[in-house]
Amino acid sequence: MSKLKKHKTGKRKNSSSKRKKIVLGLISALILIPIIQALFHTFKPLPAGISVAGKRHETSSLKFLYDLTYANEEGEVEHEQEIFDYIYQMIEEAEDFLVIDMFLFNDDYDHTDPDLDFPSLSSELADALVHKKSTQPDMPIIFITDPINTFYGTYTPDPLAQMSEAGIDVILTDLSPLRDSNPVYSGPARTFLRWLGTSQSSYLPNIFRATGPGVNINSFAHLLHFKANHRKVVMNEREGLVTSANPHDASAFHSNVAYAIQGPLLNDLLASEKAVADMSGYDTDIFDSFEVKSDIEDGDDNYTVQLLTEGKIKEALLNSINEADPTDSIKIGMFYLSDRDVIKALLDADSRGVSVQLVLDINQDAFGNEKNGIPNRPVADELTSGDSSIAVRWYHSHGEQFHAKFFIHETGETVTTIGGSTNFTRRNMDDLNLETNVLISGQKGQAEIDAMLDYFDRIWENQDGTYTVEYSEHAESTGWKNWLYRFQEWSGLSTF
Repeated sequence: MSKLKKHKTGKRKNSSSKRKKIVLGLISALILIPIIQALFHTFKPLPAGISVAGKRHETSSLKFLYDLTYANEEGEVEHEQEIFDYIYQMIEEAEDFLVIDMFLFNDDYDHTDPDLDFPSLSSELADALVHKKSTQPDMPIIFITDPINTFYGTYTPDPLAQMSEAGIDVILTDLSPLRDSNPVYSGPARTFLRWLGTSQSSYLPNIFRATGPGVNINSFAHLLHFKANHRKVVMNEREGLVTSANPHDASAFHSNVAYAIQGPLLNDLLASEKAVADMSGYDTDIFDSFEVKSDIEDGDDNYTVQLLTEGKIKEALLNSINEADPTDSIKIGMFYLSDRDVIKALLDADSRGVSVQLVLDINQDAFGNEKNGIPNRPVADELTSGDSSIAVRWYHSHGEQFHAKFFIHETGETVTTIGGSTNFTRRNMDDLNLETNVLISGQKGQAEIDAMLDYFDRIWENQDGTYTVEYSEHAESTGWKNWLYRFQEWSGLSTF
């Protein structure tokens, strides 16, 4: 009898041990699978055609454009705007095709706030495209945008619906093939939340627009990946435009820059947009029928131009900063600056005697909401501390943003600029977001090179108005913000 009891006790112990092993195995799997997911999607290969540096081309057709909001000498707020007028002209002049890739394209803001009143920029652009389609119904128009405009599949805003109904091909970028910029969240989300899919149901408030359509948990699950098609491109068969401006109502008064270019660079630009469409599941055969007309007339002045996307933008930027010598100057206008490699390169350039000037947004205003100054204020504190000679001025905001994103490297005779959609942040420069910039080189005395230098001098020196203010006006040396922005930059737990 005692032997039987002993035998039964042994069975119970074995059974209990097996259950513990199963539980431990499940717990291990629940921990390891998200980690494996996070690692794979952080370092996986990029989709074909993403992160490219095009060939360097010569062109005699270049136009530098900008939008500026500022206070004139009488203290009245003025808006000088060129970019979207030029885009409407490009739409009107298109004969064979139009390809447009824009990040923010909506009228999302708090329409109940009487202090917020913006032009209907998104609707105006949609109307221009629909009108073009009605007058030339056989001409292909492809409009690529980020799924944030539908709050990740929850609803379709009127401008997008209007264009689709008119026969315009609207492509919502599939962001899943891109590397994850927020692996702390994306690893577990890819493991446990994939079953959520998309839904048209609406039971949660819309954080982008208080009076807008409701959303659901699926929407926020996608939002927290913090990845985007952040490009801002317009092209027809003869001309391409790369800009920092969004056709977003609440962004209508932001200060931005743009570069309109003709010539063989358009082939590279078209190929880069075809890659995004292909990544998103669009049948890209139609792109093969698009013929770029790059036979522009030779002019007296030729500029060197190069297309840069994603991580290749950072490579070109760092190369230019690292090549600067004590007789050179670097001039930057930027909405967000936080990339650690760029910050180090600027400090090293300053230590070599290079003149470095930065015009930065104060990171305070966001469509009626107040921000905490991260990352620009702690970054500016770092750049100007100690023996640094780096000069920083803040763009003077009236509720709008200094949304420009450009870099100028000036030598005795030559000027190289890199500008477009890209903030100088890890998310924008480390092959995470989709981005498009152009590198332009030329000589002082050339019309558009001088226009870029004059533009910077105008806002730096407050010529005929107030554009910028002294660094001390918004200077901030706060330890916790310094460490917070660094952690957010490193981890991806941020929107910049």
